[in-house]
Amino acid sequence: MREHQLTVPVPEAWGEGIVRIEKDRPVELDVRLESVHEGILVSGTAETEYEGECSRCLREISQGVEVEFQELFAYPGDETSDFELQDDHVDLETLVRDAIVLSLPFQPVCQPDCPGLDPTTGVRLAESSGEVQDPIDPRWAALQKLTETAPASDAGLSREEN
Repeated sequence: MREHQLTVPVPEAWGEGIVRIEKDRPVELDVRLESVHEGILVSGTAETEYEGECSRCLREISQGVEVEFQELFAYPGDETSDFELQDDHVDLETLVRDAIVLSLPFQPVCQPDCPGLDPTTGVRLAESSGEVQDPIDPRWAALQKLTETAPASDAGLSREEN
């Protein structure tokens, strides 16, 4: 068994869409290699940071990601395997890339309770100082005019008048 701690740069940008791991971003690996009957069992953790945009308010975010992985690198033989030893070496790039990219959030947020953007003005709701009113359905707009023009006492009947 051997244990290694490595820091390697990302060879190319990983991830598509809202978040990604930029090229040359360092990835810290803590890897354990164990010899087993079928090949080399590789287990460990990878830690780095992703960058992107909040899916609700479009603010730039940068957050850490840590993943665990484990895979058997089989000895070359008659059976085909996803991961094989090549000249007594294991290539961790595909294994680490897949583990990290699959752990990236599909809809990242800058904070768990991010309110997002105002649908009318596009202003971030977390930064707006004013009260946001819900838009009035145009089918009910005529009734809204009645409540704006009528005095509060005339707007409805009291219980005694019924």
